Amino acid sequence: MTHRNTLHLGSDPSSLATAGRILAEGGLVSFPTETVYGLGADATNGRAVAGIYEAKGRPRFNPLIAHLASFELARGQGVFSPAAERLARAFWPGPLTLVVPKAPTCTVSEIATAGLDSVALRVPDHPVAHAVLEAVGRPVAAPSANRSGHVSATTAAHVAADLDGRIDAIVDGGATQVGVESTILSCLGDRVAMLRPGGLSRDMIEDVLGLALAEGPEGAGDEPVAPGMLASHYAPRAHVRLDAEEAGPDEAWLGFGPGGGGGQPHVAANLSPNGDLTEAAANLFGMLRLLDRADIHAIAVAPIPGEGLGEAIRDRLARAAAER
Repeated sequence: MTHRNTLHLGSDPSSLATAGRILAEGGLVSFPTETVYGLGADATNGRAVAGIYEAKGRPRFNPLIAHLASFELARGQGVFSPAAERLARAFWPGPLTLVVPKAPTCTVSEIATAGLDSVALRVPDHPVAHAVLEAVGRPVAAPSANRSGHVSATTAAHVAADLDGRIDAIVDGGATQVGVESTILSCLGDRVAMLRPGGLSRDMIEDVLGLALAEGPEGAGDEPVAPGMLASHYAPRAHVRLDAEEAGPDEAWLGFGPGGGGGQPHVAANLSPNGDLTEAAANLFGMLRLLDRADIHAIAVAPIPGEGLGEAIRDRLARAAAER
C-alpha cells in the first residue's frame, strides 16, 4: 500500500479543525472515542472507506459503524422504531451502536454498509470525537484503529504502533475511558437483539426497554452484517461466475481494468477501468446491485488480482458466487 506521512495532532481547536478537513477531503484520521480509538473516514465517500480496509489489512468487507455528532443527524441515516428511539434518547451520546433500517435519505456508502439495507449508527460520548464529527459535518465510518487481528487501541501511541505511515493523521486525546468497544443492538423487525456485548451493560438496556433482549439477529447465517453480528451479506439473485475472460450472450459483465467484456453482454459495468483496487472496492456493492436486474440470470466477473484490497474483493465475490 502507499506510504502516508502521518500527522500527529493534539486536541486543540486548530488540530481538530485540521482533522475534520482531512476527513472531509477523503483522508484517514484516527481519533479517540470513549470506548477505543477509531480509524475514521468519510462514510459517504466509498473510496475513503475502502482506505480503512486497506490500512487495517481487514480480510473481508464487514459493515462498519457510522459515527455522528447527534441523534438528530442519525435520524437522517436510519429509521428508528419506538424501541430504537427510546434507546437512542437514553444512551446517546454513549457506547451503544444501533443497527437500524436505512432511511431513504441515508448517505452512508454501500461499502460501509456491505451492501445491506441496514446501517450501524453511534453517537460517541467524547469531546474530541464530537468536535471532529462536527468539523466533518458528515457520518464518519470508524472501526477500531488497529491492524486487523490486533488488540484494539486505547491510546494514540497504540494507534501509531499499528498504523503510523498507513493513515493521514492521529489525534491524541489521551487514554480512552471505557476501553472496550460499544455494545451493538439490532433494532430490525419487531425485536431488539444483542449482537455484541460492550461498554453498555445488558441490565441498563433492559431496564430502559422493560423487556429482555433477544440473542442475535433473525435469520442468522455465516457472515457479519455489523461488527459482532452474524447473518448474510447482500448477495445478488443472479449467478456469479468468477475469473471470466468474457461474458456470454445471456450474462452481464463486471469488468476490471481496460478492455474485456467480449461479445455483447446484456449489461456491463467496470469496477475500475484503470485497474485501481481501491476504486474497485468502493464500487463493488453498488455495481453488483446495478447488474442484479430481473432480466439478468448470470454475472460474469473479470479476473481480479489477489493482492492488497483484491483479496477482500475476491473474498466477497466468492461468497456471492457460492451455491445458495
